[in-house]
Amino acid sequence: MAVRPGDTALAHGSGDMPILSSSFLITLMESACNSALAEFLDNGESTSLAEVELQVFESVGIGSEIQGSATCVAVDNSMLTFQCEIHDGSRLVATSTMKRLVVERVTFLARTAALTLMSQQPAE
Repeated sequence: MAVRPGDTALAHGSGDMPILSSSFLITLMESACNSALAEFLDNGESTSLAEVELQVFESVGIGSEIQGSATCVAVDNSMLTFQCEIHDGSRLVATSTMKRLVVERVTFLARTAALTLMSQQPAE
């Protein structure tokens, strides 16, 4: 994918330079994980990011063509661990270890909705 002005640290408010933002690196790595995890899920299951450790080696400017990849390296009960990479051509831009928790989709969304409603209740 080509880096667009809206993908930069400047646009995201996380920095003052027009370089690819670290939050976008994480988003691209999560997308790569989602592409790699189907074989680990049963019908009705999804995953939620539980932990991320990001290492950034190079900056990336607008117009650069980047690609993300993810490989599942461990399955521990309901926790999947992925090794992720972002490349700009042959240049390694960033790596991460991401842990994703396997959840039952309907239950997870119902719990999230209930917690959201509870947090919006006025204090008594």
